[in-house]
Amino acid sequence: MFRLSPRAAVLAAVLITTPAVSGCGINAIPTKEEAAKARWADVQSQYQRRADLVPNLVATVQGAAIQERTTLTQVVEARARATSVQVTPETLTDPQAFQRYQAAQGELSQALSRLLMVVENYPQLQSNQNFLALQSQLEGTENRIAVARRDYNEAVRDYNTSLRTFPTVIWANTIHGGSEPMQLFTATEAAQSAPGVNFDALNPATPGGAPASPAAAPGSAPPAAPAQ
Repeated sequence: MFRLSPRAAVLAAVLITTPAVSGCGINAIPTKEEAAKARWADVQSQYQRRADLVPNLVATVQGAAIQERTTLTQVVEARARATSVQVTPETLTDPQAFQRYQAAQGELSQALSRLLMVVENYPQLQSNQNFLALQSQLEGTENRIAVARRDYNEAVRDYNTSLRTFPTVIWANTIHGGSEPMQLFTATEAAQSAPGVNFDALNPATPGGAPASPAAAPGSAPPAAPAQ
């Protein structure tokens, strides 16, 4: 009778059981986790692209000498906060860290929205080719951010589901016991309402309750701010 050596018997057992074990989803959790991390990298890439556009956008708007400086300051400060939030692999499974990151990026989104609303009152910017190009790039980046976040959320949903459903829940509680659910992007409170802009600041009233200065004619420089 033909007999296998111990080593051959072990190898044969591995070859026989591997397809069966793989079919039970033992590799599903790490595979889906890596897919979610890849989608997260796409989100970060688009946020970085937006952050890189902001300095040129701010410089272009400053060059137009618009009166309303508060919004520009808000954009610069929001960008600084967004880029200062430290992101690590643990961020994806830490609700507080993830919320800080999302909140910082949300603040920059709101500040940029206010800025674009303000510059609508400045015809010289609307005809500035450099500004128009930057505005187009920014709008395109915002669209890519939305797509990247959607794809990330879908990958995370798939991964999180595998941690709770049979048969992968078996591996989640044994071999992959260290796997934790990842966080999803959600709509921030600020995103529930349109950004507000005080357009009166563009044409401040004179002391004593006098009416606001007339708006600048198309193509001309805006009226000078009142002396302090």
